[in-house]
Amino acid sequence: MTTTRTAVITGANTGLGFECARALLHSDPSWHVLLAVRDTGRGMAAAAALGHPERTAVAELDLASLCSVDQFACTITQLDVPPVHALVCNAGVQLVSGSHTTRDGYEMTFGVNHLGHFALVRRLLGQLVAPARIVVVSSGTHDPDKYTGMPAPRYTSAEELSTPEVSEYSAEEGRRRYTTSKLCNVLFSYELDRRLGHGAEGITVNAFDPGMMPGSGLARDYPPAQRLAWRFVLPLLRVLPGVRSTRRSGADLAALVADPRYDGVTGAYFAGARQIRSSRDSYDESMAADLWRVSDRLVSTSG
Repeated sequence: MTTTRTAVITGANTGLGFECARALLHSDPSWHVLLAVRDTGRGMAAAAALGHPERTAVAELDLASLCSVDQFACTITQLDVPPVHALVCNAGVQLVSGSHTTRDGYEMTFGVNHLGHFALVRRLLGQLVAPARIVVVSSGTHDPDKYTGMPAPRYTSAEELSTPEVSEYSAEEGRRRYTTSKLCNVLFSYELDRRLGHGAEGITVNAFDPGMMPGSGLARDYPPAQRLAWRFVLPLLRVLPGVRSTRRSGADLAALVADPRYDGVTGAYFAGARQIRSSRDSYDESMAADLWRVSDRLVSTSG
């Protein structure tokens, strides 16, 4: 069967993105998957491991560089792939070892987890062919009413979040920047859905919480002992609510991309396969408007 549509998945060389690609390729032969990755060598290895060379492609995308986002958008038009019908904003970082900045000078966690994806969506909207779906990967850690062991997000203003610290910040502050970026993901999803007329243009937008996934790679900046616990101890806790394997969450994410039961579903938040309410702050339209306005300016200025 000839592939007829392409799904772009960021951070697809490992973890959740890889498992989403695997599930999508396995579930429906009409899908072609474009792995948008920072390291094309690892991306090619991942594509080979997926086992569908005729239905996978790899392109370089560094979300910490707005120039790379622009180049990626141009690259897609030159690739021999079917029209893009889905975009999965999955890649993310969690940094606890101090202050880091993107190539454009923005705070790294905000820059990669939110701003890079904001720029990517803005650049690819004109290339999406309806019916199309955009899925933004967030996290249950964005909701302070849920106990996740992570510090509650602190949204002050997008301007402040984008500004790097003058001095090194603590590991706790690094984790807070992560949870705040995950709140930004949901705010962005809802605002994008509003601006697209709640599906009126044939494009749906939803946010996704994959749960706690040991082995996902998010702990790579943690100290050695914590990395070992994340890799070997937490997998034993999968019987607990909210702890899932990357394969299970990848299958749930792929369903949001392709399953007919989600046709027309938009402006929603999913924890795995369940549609639930997100945090109280995530529905704050003034917060979302601030995030959009500042992000749009930062992307336009850097571009």
